[in-house]
Amino acid sequence: MTQRNIEWTVSPGQTGYLDAVAAMEARVAAIRAGLACEWVWLLEHPPLYTAGTSAKAADLLDPRRFPVFQAGRGGQYTYHGPGQRVGYVMLDLKARGGDIRAYVHDLEEWVIRSLAHFAVRAGRRAGRVGIWVETGHGREAKIAALGVRVRQGVTYHGVAVNLDPDLAHFAGIVPCGIQDHGVTSLWALGHTASMEDLDLALKAEWPGVFG
Repeated sequence: MTQRNIEWTVSPGQTGYLDAVAAMEARVAAIRAGLACEWVWLLEHPPLYTAGTSAKAADLLDPRRFPVFQAGRGGQYTYHGPGQRVGYVMLDLKARGGDIRAYVHDLEEWVIRSLAHFAVRAGRRAGRVGIWVETGHGREAKIAALGVRVRQGVTYHGVAVNLDPDLAHFAGIVPCGIQDHGVTSLWALGHTASMEDLDLALKAEWPGVFG
């Protein structure tokens, strides 16, 4: 599917992390060379941890639990696994004005608007990366993570939205270096949407944010 010269791909099953990185890097080079259009790639990974450029060794609590990959993106430790929709976004940021902060804000807005399709009031929190929701009794939890890298003016990596992953798998890390708050998912909040439902919401909200 293309939309405003953007290709959308939804990969079935689980995509290996190194395979995904190789595909992203190839596409980034092609976009930079003017040989390919921008790309939004929706997929799931097998259980794994990734370490961003700011990751602290002490935040990897159980290094033998799942494979650990150096991601090269910004941020700290993140979990990926089945039941989590990963959205890798490859855009020509240079052609879009080159403002990285505005781009990150737009990624956040994209996820926030998409979650609203399921009556979930998600938002940003000062001093905390990711997208957050209230879980009752004055507590909050993270429902989506962001990690961005830009190479020669082209973005890659992106977002990870928790539909129904095994939340116990996050226990092997301190997610994004934040210890005082937990993680949650659409299903944990009582919204039993399907992955297709989430994909449709993400696609529906894209034009209003990115044009």
